[in-house]
Amino acid sequence: MRAAVNDLWPELEWIRDPDLREATAKTWEVALSRSPLSPSDLREIPFTLLVRDLEVTFMEHKRAVVHIARRSAEAMQEFFGEKLPIDLDAVIAGAILADVGKVLEYEKRDGKAVQSARGKALRHPFTGVAVAMECGVPDAVCHIIAAHAGEGDLVERSTEATIVHHADFMSYLPFRNR
Repeated sequence: MRAAVNDLWPELEWIRDPDLREATAKTWEVALSRSPLSPSDLREIPFTLLVRDLEVTFMEHKRAVVHIARRSAEAMQEFFGEKLPIDLDAVIAGAILADVGKVLEYEKRDGKAVQSARGKALRHPFTGVAVAMECGVPDAVCHIIAAHAGEGDLVERSTEATIVHHADFMSYLPFRNR
């Protein structure tokens, strides 16, 4: 399973902290081992069930979010420097893990992605945080997972969570609004 995770996520190598890199990869391994979806399904299913006839896959969206978040954080570091400290490793790990719970929220039925029974009861930020905590992901990164979606509107987001939240919605809203 690690080879499949590494194949899905070459961006894991961007995480400098080896413990965080390991915990991030392990979270994906555990989630996929419990999912009715295979790693190859993630390259085929749409990234959201909220947009009809969406052709953008889960992995296309997720990797775009990671790249957008990283570049945004780097630009902020360049222009704001120490005036706004940013943990780039947390941004990258949080972006990689933000939707890990979707592999527990979705299943395939008749060849199409649909919401699972678990997904109807627990949205992906909740299941994602549960698996991440089990795998030793630090609270600062679990906060990003928890706060990246609408649920995060109820808490004060960290700088890193704000970056990932906006990267995620930059890659979602244009599809929802067209």
